[in-house]
Amino acid sequence: MSLMIQQQKEQLGFALIAVITVSAVTGIFSLQPIAQDLAYHHFADTRTMGAIPNGFNIVSNLPFLMVGILGLYNVFRKNRLCIINDFKLAYITFFTGIILMSMASSYYHHDPNNQSLVWDRLFIALSFMALFAIVIAEFISLKMAKILFLPFLFAGITSVFYWQFSENEGAGDLRFYILIQFYPLLVLPVILSLFQAHFSNHHAYGWLLLSYIIAKLLEHVDVEVYTATGIISGHSAKHLVAALGLYLLVRSYQHRHRL
Repeated sequence: MSLMIQQQKEQLGFALIAVITVSAVTGIFSLQPIAQDLAYHHFADTRTMGAIPNGFNIVSNLPFLMVGILGLYNVFRKNRLCIINDFKLAYITFFTGIILMSMASSYYHHDPNNQSLVWDRLFIALSFMALFAIVIAEFISLKMAKILFLPFLFAGITSVFYWQFSENEGAGDLRFYILIQFYPLLVLPVILSLFQAHFSNHHAYGWLLLSYIIAKLLEHVDVEVYTATGIISGHSAKHLVAALGLYLLVRSYQHRHRL
């Protein structure tokens, strides 16, 4: 009976994913092209730390670097992480993307503009797509994840360079990148709640999702958080909260087991 219920849940899951996919794609591309708002580059905290401009927005990327190194180090240490060994490339890509994202974000915050933002978004998209493939492998199908892995990475990279190309042509269009960033956020709750986890401690993905949502909210109240605290801005807090979610995920990889 429990197997039948699980099969029904997964059928519902596939149906919901199909509806979300069609709705997200048609919805985002029914909008007019969305150019990058240049006000995005104006952050509340512009304090210099030593010789580092916009210091705390740069320094707050260090936790990403540390989490990425921790994850990558443990991937290559035998039996240090409980992962799908046949899909190790995806985990390596994910953690490498986090390391490169920390560097690219620091580079962007040193001189915020559209050109430096390209590199920040490139490695965000790369990490997102690798993680999305990992979740599919751990909850739905390893075979499906292997098929989708490279197309996911290609889509993530293409979304950023398409945005850059459109901006250079004077008709900026973020729609594809927005789809790449937010589509997994819509699908992940369905996967986590309706599909059978292959590992224990799978709730860490839920905590990561929650941390990302909080981080995006903090990004939108950058000035308000800085005004209220006088110490940290919303954008810097965003980095710290998102890095905490990633750290919890790495810890779960260390302490989980196959079901």
